Amino acid sequence: MQDAAETEQLALRAAAGDGAALDVLLHKIRPEVLRRCGRFLPCREDAEEAAQDVLLQVARKITTFEGRSRFSTWLYTVVANCARQKYRELKRRAAEQPAEIDASQHVDPRTTSVIAGSRVDLLEALERLEREHPHLVAPLVYRDICQLDYAEVAERVGIPLGTLKSRLHEARKQVRPWLVDAS
Repeated sequence: MQDAAETEQLALRAAAGDGAALDVLLHKIRPEVLRRCGRFLPCREDAEEAAQDVLLQVARKITTFEGRSRFSTWLYTVVANCARQKYRELKRRAAEQPAEIDASQHVDPRTTSVIAGSRVDLLEALERLEREHPHLVAPLVYRDICQLDYAEVAERVGIPLGTLKSRLHEARKQVRPWLVDAS
C-alpha cells in the first residue's frame, strides 16, 4: 500500500509541474502500463508500442490530473484509450496494405495461443459494442479489462453504482454472443 501512496504523491507532484517527479513516475509505472496494454493487444510488440503511447500521453497530459480520483484510475483510462487506438490503427493499416503471406512466417494454429485469439475477438467485440451501444463500452473496459472495482468505475464514468451495474450487465449480455460466435 505504501507503493500506491508513493505513486499518488509522485503523480500529484508531476501534475504540479515537477519534472523530476514525472521522470520517476514514468519509470515506476512502465511495467504496469505494459502489462495492462498486453491485456488488450495480443502481440507483445503492439502492446509495447501502445505502452509507449501511454507514457507519452501521461507525460503530455499529467497536468490534467487533478487528484479528485486515484491516479491509477486516471492512468487506466489513458491505457484503455491508447490500447484501443493502437488496435484501430493496426486494423486500419492491415486493411489498407494487405500483407503477402510468407510461407516461412505462417503460424501453425495448433501452437498459437488461444488467449491471443480471444483478445482479438474481444477487441472486435468492443469495436462493435462502441458502434451499437457506446455508453456500455467504458463500464466493460474499466471493470472487466482494467479490473477496477465497481466504485472506481462508477466514479470514473460519472454514474451511480446501480446504473453502472446495470450497464455492465447489459454490456456483458451484448458481448457474450459475439465472443461465442467468434470462437
